[in-house]
Amino acid sequence: MERGIYCLAFENPAAVLEVGRLDAVAFRPGYHCYIGSALGPGGLARVERHRRLGRDRDRSPHWHVDRLLLDPRFRIAAAVTAGTGERLECALARAVGGDAVVGLGATDCRCGSHLLFRPRDPVDEVAAAFRAIDLAPIVTRFKNDFEKAMVTDGED
Repeated sequence: MERGIYCLAFENPAAVLEVGRLDAVAFRPGYHCYIGSALGPGGLARVERHRRLGRDRDRSPHWHVDRLLLDPRFRIAAAVTAGTGERLECALARAVGGDAVVGLGATDCRCGSHLLFRPRDPVDEVAAAFRAIDLAPIVTRFKNDFEKAMVTDGED
């Protein structure tokens, strides 16, 4: 599977979650964008692993994003992916910008967060951020956490 970078766009109501050592974290209603890298041996198949965990909720959480995937209040609305061999998740997080949920999703870098809040559907903005750092986004929208609704190249 190709290596790359991805953004999961979660839709959620207001929620409070226990997230590892961060204790209780309050999430505003809207969308939360989690930016991750997929540079390991499985590459972008990691996105499918996230979808399966969100569907089956059959494993203990390992990463911060797993807490969102395991909570039924958080629905994966879309995934935006792009192939790359470079570590670009920090650059993508900066390009996406917005309100960060401090301390989440950035344990292996010096960024404050790789989990960003948006009050409305962020997918077009996220695809534009991919293009801003010279990546070709592929957008996959989901009817629910399990069923693909539409796959596009991220162009309007």
